[in-house]
Amino acid sequence: MRTSDFDPISVEVFNKQLRRAMLIVLVVFGLLILRLWYLQILSGSAYRTKSEDNRFQLHDILPFRGVIYDRKGEMLVGNRPSYDLCVIPEGVQDREQLLKSLNRLIGIDPELAEQKLQQASPAYPFRPVYLKRDMSRDELAVIETQRFNLSGVMIKVKPQRHYAWGMLASHVLGYLGEISENQLKSGKYPGNRRGDMIGKSGVEWKWQPLLNGVRGGEQVEVDAAGRKIRVISRKPPVSGASIYLTIDKDLQILAERALAGKKGAIVAMDPNDGEILALANSPSFNPNVFIRGIDRATWKEIASSKAFPLQNRALCGQYPPGSVFKIIVALAGLEEGVIDPEEEIVCNGVYSLGQHKYHCWKKHGHGKVNLHRALRESCDIYFYKIGKRLGVDRIALYAKRFGLGKTTGFDAGREKIGLIPTSQWKLKRFGVPWQTGETISTAIGQSFVLVTPIQMATMISTVFNGGALYRPQVTRCVEKIDGEKIFKFAPELTGRAGIKEEHLELVKNGLIAVVNEPHGTGSRTRLKQVTVAGKTGTAQVVALDKEKLLKPRGEVPLKFRDHAWFVAIAPAERPEIALAIVIEHGGHGGSAAAPIARKMIKAYLGVEK
Repeated sequence: MRTSDFDPISVEVFNKQLRRAMLIVLVVFGLLILRLWYLQILSGSAYRTKSEDNRFQLHDILPFRGVIYDRKGEMLVGNRPSYDLCVIPEGVQDREQLLKSLNRLIGIDPELAEQKLQQASPAYPFRPVYLKRDMSRDELAVIETQRFNLSGVMIKVKPQRHYAWGMLASHVLGYLGEISENQLKSGKYPGNRRGDMIGKSGVEWKWQPLLNGVRGGEQVEVDAAGRKIRVISRKPPVSGASIYLTIDKDLQILAERALAGKKGAIVAMDPNDGEILALANSPSFNPNVFIRGIDRATWKEIASSKAFPLQNRALCGQYPPGSVFKIIVALAGLEEGVIDPEEEIVCNGVYSLGQHKYHCWKKHGHGKVNLHRALRESCDIYFYKIGKRLGVDRIALYAKRFGLGKTTGFDAGREKIGLIPTSQWKLKRFGVPWQTGETISTAIGQSFVLVTPIQMATMISTVFNGGALYRPQVTRCVEKIDGEKIFKFAPELTGRAGIKEEHLELVKNGLIAVVNEPHGTGSRTRLKQVTVAGKTGTAQVVALDKEKLLKPRGEVPLKFRDHAWFVAIAPAERPEIALAIVIEHGGHGGSAAAPIARKMIKAYLGVEK
């Protein structure tokens, strides 16, 4: 066919269309080249990283938290495996459907799970979000059989805290809780991340950095579904340090059994150095319930309970000491020269001051009473008169010498300071002067006086160890995994009472008589093989009128009944154990608290009678 046969107009149209098509092709290829340049040159490193993340993942390996032992090396707190369900946000294809499936399979709350996923940082899309901790074996089996239908779900096996004896010594050991956002931002927990469990109280709180250990990690290759193919590299974790406590597990068990069904606290201490042998509170709680993550309803129930199971009564319970305080008044009177040990004061059951009458616990009185008998039989009238001679400010001075009105320095818990009133304190607090009648009540441990059980254990220890105040400690040793000892117990002297030896001996003899002589108020603690010394106390909770006082104890409402106190030490000649026991609304110290002291002394010293 000849060229002349073509229509010039058709050729022109064809050429225009061809040029247009070529231009479009060039533009498309240009755009493709620009896009490739953008993806490979400008954003290449970012997409390369993302691509690698799709293939390789970094997994945390949590360390074993340090084990806690008693003084004999018996394990109190250890670890066990926990199977936790996590979700990798980037791997989830349909979040709503996934949460519905998890709710159907193992009962996960979709709303709560959604909140957790929303709180996850978008900067770390491959970081696991924990939705359920410590799954049961049945739950684990259900999830494993459905793994192919649950995109983004993974099971992490991690060590979980286990309190081997349940509620035993829970206020000493403390409990774990999930780290809060504020704690993460504080910078005080550099080794922890969101979702970690940290110590919230007690020994777990005190030694958190050392118990925590150092987390490890591994780089793993995964397939498109996020399943592990192989481990590329691994850095092993470092287990936390072991803590050896001064607590005697068997004595602790005995103390807690003695408090079962009651409200109160027991502190057992070595009077020669401040080692805590037992520290029991009732009611108590099981720290294991906090491990899985406690729901709001359960937490509200525990926190709002009128029994206050979380309160460490041994450290924070503030009680009137009752007649136990007479030990302080006796020593103050001897030191200040207002007591002649042989002076006899007449007790006829009533002491009058102005128009007010103050009664002795013994209705018809004790007759003629000297210091020894006043301590032995806890005569109120004797101490009313000695207290009036001393005045409240001198009483307060000696109370503070024995560690009352301030914290003892206990090493693993927050304490309350109690209250030792002075005339200046009342004027500042209420704007009115101190009254002599208030001194009368103070002299027998009533009025405004408040103490804690651990202060009382320190006080009786100081009387019998020659006047030394030791800091109560519950940590005997902290040992790293390689055997290096980071901390070792050493007695810490916090002060001296500064009481003359002869005055201490007079009071010590009176306290021995409380238990071992006829008419002693603490006779229920008496042992044949060991000389026990002690002092009973009955602390009035509220002022009851005469009519109520005459009622049988069972007819007085429980909340109005007196607190029962007993402090004890044994053997009196060479002390090995000091005790402070308080039973809330227990009535008389001699009947409610003293028998408990006897059981504990027998068990600790290994005597039969």
